[in-house]
Amino acid sequence: VQLVESGGGTVQPGGSLRLSCAAPRDLFSLSRMGWYRQAPGKERELVAHITNVGVITYTESVKGRFTIFRDSAKNTVYMQMDSLKPEDTAVYYCNSASSWGNYWGQGTLVTVSS
Repeated sequence: VQLVESGGGTVQPGGSLRLSCAAPRDLFSLSRMGWYRQAPGKERELVAHITNVGVITYTESVKGRFTIFRDSAKNTVYMQMDSLKPEDTAVYYCNSASSWGNYWGQGTLVTVSS
């Protein structure tokens, strides 16, 4: 199973980025799709996830700044990241969780720096 991520990069504080993650259609329709991140020297942590019926969870530090949404026609989950802060710098990983198992993308680096 391959989750294909895109959208990372370098941005100044206060800037925006949008991450995307495409999954196989059958897997996508069953899965809770989410984004996790891992900063240097830290554990991987949940950023946000969205179930296949649209229930959303955000970690506290990104509430009001990040928006996760999914497009079933494209089998893709997105995360719009606004008002980015230096502490958001990390490798971001897409995750798919379902009865089929737990799958990860390859990771995409987000760097927030002036």
